[in-house]
Amino acid sequence: MTLSLSPPRKLLIATTNPKKRGEMQTILASTDLDLELLTLQDFPATPEVEETGETFFENSHLKARAGLQLSGLVTIADDGGFCVDALGGSPGVKSHRFLGENTSFEVKMTKILEMMEDVSDEERTCRFQSAVVIALPDGRTFECLGICEGRVAHEMRGDYGFGYDPIFLFPGTGKHMAELLPEDKHKVSHRGKALSCAAKHLREIFG
Repeated sequence: MTLSLSPPRKLLIATTNPKKRGEMQTILASTDLDLELLTLQDFPATPEVEETGETFFENSHLKARAGLQLSGLVTIADDGGFCVDALGGSPGVKSHRFLGENTSFEVKMTKILEMMEDVSDEERTCRFQSAVVIALPDGRTFECLGICEGRVAHEMRGDYGFGYDPIFLFPGTGKHMAELLPEDKHKVSHRGKALSCAAKHLREIFG
């Protein structure tokens, strides 16, 4: 059943992270949804959303509902992170806040590599996860999860991407996530997968 909404065909991307915002804009623009993509930059008085959730989806719901309340528009939000099995799933939902929000990702990655120094290649399994939530003015929500499996590399490599991309290794390829061109990354990344799922819901929502 088509869940048609009245114009305007506008979608708010609710993130304050400029690099994540850029990725989401690029990926959603490539899906031919014919939507006007707005961001929190279009709303100067945007309040900071405290990410108090214990899961990626809980934080995504917080951000999506806040964006909807602010704008009155259909809103999409993402929360995700880097989960390392040998570290009990850490940094996980605290990926951005690991070692402090103002700590650079280079320092964060250096610390993880130090913590993983004696871990064998077989036990260096990890994954990126992206939990995407779409919130509608009528109260409905849609959820999508994207997962990208890999290994924790032994060093940082690559100039593309952001966050923990330089230490994420694709098994069997020798490539780090940060070595992939953006258009190639989006085809295999956790965020690319989650937003591909979200695009199907958006087509149904907007008709």
